[in-house]
Amino acid sequence: MKTVKSLIVALSLMLFAQGAFAQDTKIGVLNALQALFNSDAARVVQEELEQEFSQDEQRANELTEQLQALQEEYQQNEAVMTEDEIRRMNSDAQDLQVQLQLIQERVQQALQEKNQEFLASMQEELAAAVTDVVAEGGFDLILNVDSAPYFAPVLDITARVTAKLNENEQRSSEE
Repeated sequence: MKTVKSLIVALSLMLFAQGAFAQDTKIGVLNALQALFNSDAARVVQEELEQEFSQDEQRANELTEQLQALQEEYQQNEAVMTEDEIRRMNSDAQDLQVQLQLIQERVQQALQEKNQEFLASMQEELAAAVTDVVAEGGFDLILNVDSAPYFAPVLDITARVTAKLNENEQRSSEE
């Protein structure tokens, strides 16, 4: 019983010491990807991508509609269709699915490349925004959101970094 009390007292002292340390240290938690992809610069890139791939999206929608129409026709006429008609429909459906998959793969690859280009191009701007937020907020430590299994939402500086990215972008475009 005495050892349990000693252990409780020791733990309490450790928690108190950590609390005192934490009061002197200002910590922030940052989701850098979220900060970047919520920025105005990311919205511009997203709009460019939507324009660039609008024809692919339209073609994918047409293919999807054709595939659905084939499926509906098959379900309605299955009982009266010949084997040749069924084979033709299956072949047509497979062709549509292959075309759709090719479009999706091409768009997915292009999106990944554009995202990587965007991330690479924004590294300096992100570093500057984080530095500004740290200086303005007096932070002693910034943790990556992935390295913090739990944190109070008040520690999240992601929105501040996004705002600073937008502010810096606007300032540089005015110059």
